[in-house]
Amino acid sequence: MSGRDDMAAPADRSYLAAEYVLGVLDARQRREVELLIARDRAFAREVAAWQVHLAPLADEIEPVEPPMHILPRLRSSLFAQRRGGGLLESLGFWRWLAAGTGAVAAAALAGVFVLSRPKPVPTPPTAAPMLATIKLDDGRPAFIATIDLAQGTMLVLPVTATIPPDKVPELWLIPPGDVPHSLGVVDVAHPVAIAIPPALRSAVSLQAAVAISVEPPGGSPTGQPTGPVIAKGGISSI
Repeated sequence: MSGRDDMAAPADRSYLAAEYVLGVLDARQRREVELLIARDRAFAREVAAWQVHLAPLADEIEPVEPPMHILPRLRSSLFAQRRGGGLLESLGFWRWLAAGTGAVAAAALAGVFVLSRPKPVPTPPTAAPMLATIKLDDGRPAFIATIDLAQGTMLVLPVTATIPPDKVPELWLIPPGDVPHSLGVVDVAHPVAIAIPPALRSAVSLQAAVAISVEPPGGSPTGQPTGPVIAKGGISSI
């Protein structure tokens, strides 16, 4: 990440966010990026966007069973040098891992853990992640929400929303042909993780909508929106 900072070109910042999400930065670079995420909301949104974009790739990775002779060799190489910096701390090792033969090496390295622990019990397929872009009337995104129905969670990221200081934004799920259901109060300054109530999870679908209303502190006192609805949007698959 040498030479990259808060003033880097937008394309460089986007690549940096992608590299962070992919996990190809070293420990020092990751710490620098995490500091940048903490102080730069625009860059934090860039990282979140890459997380949403790249998350489905993990589902396409198949477990690899390496040859049995790989395990003792890797154990010896990885853990023999406990002082003065081991193989895992070597920048040259990680560069080699990312080179042309890196795919084979990565598969073998993964095999250390595959072979040294019990095989997981197969689980049924899970629902694909979903995305909701909650837009203002002028079309600008006010919030972006990523939805993980398998975990029953929604991560709501603020983008451009502003509300009066004595009010709060409340998030609503609107199933087709139904009334709005509150998912809780969100924040215009920080991401908020929301647990979707089990009774509502089946209503989260590509046909449903989400909206943000302006409410008194603590949220709507009636269970339905009482203030103006400032943003709304549909749900799409990622």
